[in-house]
Amino acid sequence: METDVRKNPGLLKLDLYCKGLKIDDSCRADEDGRGIFRTRAGLGSGLEVILPDNLWTNIPVVEPFVKESPYVLKKEGKDYNIYMNGDFVCKINLPPQPKFYEKKTSNGVPMRRIGVLQGTYLGIYPTGVCEYWLQEPKVQCKFCSVGLNLGTDDEVEKRIQDVVETAVAAREEMGITYVHFNTGFYEGDSFMDQLEPFVKAVKKETGLLIGVQTPPHHDLNWYHRLRSIGVNQISFCFELWDKPSFDACCPGKSAHFGLERYLDAVEYCANIFDTTNGEIIAGLEPPEASIESIDWMTSVGAIPTVCIFRPLVGTEWEDKPSPKTEDMIPIFARMYDACVEHGLPMGIAPNIEVSIVMNPEQGRYLSEKPNAKPLNRIKMKLMGVAFRAWFKMYVSKFDRKNRKKYKEAAMPI
Repeated sequence: METDVRKNPGLLKLDLYCKGLKIDDSCRADEDGRGIFRTRAGLGSGLEVILPDNLWTNIPVVEPFVKESPYVLKKEGKDYNIYMNGDFVCKINLPPQPKFYEKKTSNGVPMRRIGVLQGTYLGIYPTGVCEYWLQEPKVQCKFCSVGLNLGTDDEVEKRIQDVVETAVAAREEMGITYVHFNTGFYEGDSFMDQLEPFVKAVKKETGLLIGVQTPPHHDLNWYHRLRSIGVNQISFCFELWDKPSFDACCPGKSAHFGLERYLDAVEYCANIFDTTNGEIIAGLEPPEASIESIDWMTSVGAIPTVCIFRPLVGTEWEDKPSPKTEDMIPIFARMYDACVEHGLPMGIAPNIEVSIVMNPEQGRYLSEKPNAKPLNRIKMKLMGVAFRAWFKMYVSKFDRKNRKKYKEAAMPI
């Protein structure tokens, strides 16, 4: 593995997640880039940046631990450059603020309060606040900021029409291919009932790829139903493999579902959807536990999604330290290696660049055997070419229809 962040953009992306980035007074990031929106669980709380090799990332900039970061962003002429301890690292790009953020839906709601881009895909939290935040005492996950975001940067209640119009606008302007729906816990497992009409409407009107993240429903037949209405990807955030750590970090999830139910759902869905992801947070349990969870997920055909713990302001664990980069490297290297060993698909879907996590294929930058299984990697590239061609042809009919149907729907703010 290349250990110089100036030569290894994957290592740089990981290091920035762990250490954050200070913003020099010369910068005009709010004017030249996207605003900082604390939506969903909070990982989008940083600055959206495109690193070398087109690696999108969302870098912590407002959390207290950033004060100790060796990284500084400076604007020099028209360029934005990252320095580390005074030495030049690289030039970066700030993705511009999407124009559709400055539009309202036909119901008069600003589109930026309906959904936001996290990299190149549209993320939407369509339902009300997770009920773990409403119980007394609160039993929300200790790292989560959903209860702090909804009603601030994110609309609390979203109409189906507003969501559809926002997805159409994002597709028209930004060429998005993927919409990801995220929801929390509601008594009676009603999260699926609340989510279904949003999924149906967006799929019917846009044809876009759809991802869903929910707690594990007690009735596993629901997942066949989601597949039948067009869901392509499903993910389950069980957060931590080490059960005592899981119980301490996620008291609501522990009481209502338990770790085993999450794992059962991951294994059950691995043969239903195009991709099934298990999501964990690195930095809150021993690295060995995270690696063990990666080995288990890939063994059942699921793809790991590994987030770096971010101590978000206002959360219960805001004072916990950010993880050390050197502890995280083996986790992300194993994420890539395990996916390659099991022949799991990576990087096939078109135009999906994720800023809030490292995609599995980006673990290649950290692997000691990045060229293993060359035939598997060739296969993935060919599958990607074929899928992109199919998707372009498939979704073009929706683009033509929506250009006419929704032309007058969005109003300027």
